[in-house]
Amino acid sequence: MVPGQGGHAIKIAVHAVDGVTMFHLSVPQMVFDEVARLGLGDWTTVLFSDRPGSIVTAEGYTVGRVAGLAAIDDADLVVVPSWTDDGRELGPELRRALLAAHARGAALAGLCLGAIAVADLGLLDGRSAVTHWRAADGLAARHPGVTVDPTVLYLDHGDVLTSAGTASGIDACLHVVRTRLGAEAANRVARSLVVAPHREGGQAQYIERPVAPRTDADPIAVATAWALADLTADLGVDRLAAAAHLSRRTFVRAFRASTGTTPAAWVRSRRLDEARRLLETSDLTVDQVSAACGFGDPVTLRQAFAKAFGSTPTSYRRRFYARGPGRT
Repeated sequence: MVPGQGGHAIKIAVHAVDGVTMFHLSVPQMVFDEVARLGLGDWTTVLFSDRPGSIVTAEGYTVGRVAGLAAIDDADLVVVPSWTDDGRELGPELRRALLAAHARGAALAGLCLGAIAVADLGLLDGRSAVTHWRAADGLAARHPGVTVDPTVLYLDHGDVLTSAGTASGIDACLHVVRTRLGAEAANRVARSLVVAPHREGGQAQYIERPVAPRTDADPIAVATAWALADLTADLGVDRLAAAAHLSRRTFVRAFRASTGTTPAAWVRSRRLDEARRLLETSDLTVDQVSAACGFGDPVTLRQAFAKAFGSTPTSYRRRFYARGPGRT
């Protein structure tokens, strides 16, 4: 999701509709307004609806000073943070306004049930999308041309982004910050909000499955903490299992149940996170970054970087290094 990338002024228009929950409505404002509060970029958010005035949330609160559809006209990003439980179709005026915004280059984001509204625009035909897992089958039946993946937290096609249920909207919004301002900026926003800058796995962790409490005695938490303490160490499955005091087979099964991914994929993601941070904030060469993150050689880093981000480490540094507001 790249339109408007960089630290210059960006306007985000967030759709507000009667019956939306306060949480869904506040998520994009909370994340994107934090960018401005931290001085990372001149980002502003505005609430809009089909008609200017006020809306009433699911909790019964009245939200006033909601703008009309004209607020979309100069927005760089338009967010539909949720949608009505009855899944009603878009009104013709809202539909035209959203399509016009997309046509002129604005990015669209459908968070949670908001993915249904974005899919109704026809912009996801032949592409993949995600929504709350309870609504996934309904979205697939409503739009057979859309590949619905009920397991991931968000999917970004550059011009259109969709996210899974509820708190996944935070992940998606942090992804927008990361894409436009870099990993260090996203990490600062996440730290300020006291949330994880990047959650591994996806909705598969939460679909009709009890969630075990995470404590210091949790062997997976122990193993991941041990790994993060030294990413240059041998972090193969056997070493991680030993740190967790579990057999290899039990560890792999427990790790996937806890994180929604494999130990190897988790380690690779954490090393890439550290590589991005060092590329943004240090003068280390690519070879030195590779060694500091545990990739062993720069070729491995470049291959992993290209696969994950569609960029080279050098290009990434050129884009994000020494961006004034993003430095700590």
